Amino acid sequence: MTLNDLSNLNLNRDNSVVMPMLFVGHGSPMNAIEENEFVTGWRNQATTLPRPSAILCISAHWETRGTYVTAMAKPQTIHDFGGFPCELYQVQYPAPGNPGLANEVTKLITGTPVFPDEKWGLDHGTWSVIKHFYPEADIPVVQLSVNYLMSPRHHYELAKELAILRSKGVLIVGSGNIVHNLRVLNWSNPNEGYDWAINANEKVKSLILKNDYTSLIDYSSLGNDVKMAIPTAEHFLPLLYILGLKKENEELSFFNDKAVYGSLSMTSVRVG
Repeated sequence: MTLNDLSNLNLNRDNSVVMPMLFVGHGSPMNAIEENEFVTGWRNQATTLPRPSAILCISAHWETRGTYVTAMAKPQTIHDFGGFPCELYQVQYPAPGNPGLANEVTKLITGTPVFPDEKWGLDHGTWSVIKHFYPEADIPVVQLSVNYLMSPRHHYELAKELAILRSKGVLIVGSGNIVHNLRVLNWSNPNEGYDWAINANEKVKSLILKNDYTSLIDYSSLGNDVKMAIPTAEHFLPLLYILGLKKENEELSFFNDKAVYGSLSMTSVRVG
């Protein structure tokens, strides 16, 4: 199969398997090159997933005015961070894109206009994680941007319009962090979280398990701990995409469930 074949992969296969979905706490870009418990957790998940026809990732690191989907055949690897070792900037993840999937996304979403994008690529919210799931970079990857003009409710409802992709072999991944407050990181204690961060993480998990997504959509009303945990929305919104797509009685589990550096949680969610 050539790169061109991959990037135009036909998604109209008869697939009785509904693909699982993931919300991944991606944490530091250094996870791309380190060997640690979170990388192990990602690899363990990969061994139990059906092989996808393509991946659609909603990354916290592609915020846009309007909604866009990467539509190029060969997305670039974007090193959208600063102050890290040279080794990290040398990492390339040359997964093909999938213009066919991008086009389908623009048609499926009717709640807001979705525009094809030829300039972005794969940011570290996507490639630093996906490279551990599929190190051969042989699964086409498409990113959907996070429109910062839309409300959390709008993102949650928009996600529902993508449901059919799960029956076409597409692995939908939200990449962010439930607790993400970089202003108060505790660099001296990388293996523990502040009490408020742990409390906020547990509150969000409890609401997920109760299927109380209305409260999660209105997360700013969940108290001071959650306000500290989610000072800005972009790392939390990818979780709402996965919850918006979850079927009522679908199995859900947590993995990599740990707070680090005081104010960052790596907690990840698998649906299906």
